[in-house]
Amino acid sequence: MERFASELRRWRSNRRVSQLELANRAGTTQRHLSFMERGRSRPGRAIVVRLAESLELSLRERNGLLLAAGYAPLFPESGLDDAMLRPVRQALESILDGHLPYPAVVVRPYGELVAANAAFDVLTEGAAAELLEPPINVLRLALHPKGMGPRVVNLADWGRHITESLRADFLRSRDPRLDAFIAELESYVPEAVPGSDHLGFAVPLRLRTGDAELRLLTTLTSFATAVDVTLAELKLEAFLPADAATAAFLQSRHHLG
Repeated sequence: MERFASELRRWRSNRRVSQLELANRAGTTQRHLSFMERGRSRPGRAIVVRLAESLELSLRERNGLLLAAGYAPLFPESGLDDAMLRPVRQALESILDGHLPYPAVVVRPYGELVAANAAFDVLTEGAAAELLEPPINVLRLALHPKGMGPRVVNLADWGRHITESLRADFLRSRDPRLDAFIAELESYVPEAVPGSDHLGFAVPLRLRTGDAELRLLTTLTSFATAVDVTLAELKLEAFLPADAATAAFLQSRHHLG
């Protein structure tokens, strides 16, 4: 029970929740929760599930807490090629194709590329071959000096947008691998020098391509009601034109292709 007790204490500390607050959320007593955190009480499967939900853990993290308590995982983790996820893959392919002529990608946690539409090549233009070897990491590609980095006009602000988002994920999970990845990405990002019109990183991506400068907004879509670990971790990132010139360029480029 020591492993479960340690994990429960860690997650409660990460979430900055008191014993009393967590006990109230999970429908138990502070005394019972204290006993579980000290390894003096063996938790039932139902209370482990309620604690995981109350701590707002991901499906993968909920499975991990169940394993720590000695129970089998509750949520399946299908392979992307499994028959069970075939309808999802087909739906994602339709969404990606339907977003043309604008770029769109499907990624796993921390930027690992799963799928992309044909307009993705506007982002990979001029990138070094090693950055395009599977598995491609789109966040590394976005900031790397051999990737999109030299073409991103507002690299300091855009890079901060990416690293601050990942830093929020790290504060939630405390995954040391993510911490190391953030440090790598931060090494590619120049220090921002705010001017009188500085807007922070709440600005479109400004990307050079040939003689043009594209201005792109991004949207993220996740499968919030998924009960499969693999599906729950996927995100669809779609790029949208932030001005008429960008829209016209991408439309013309698509028709010419």
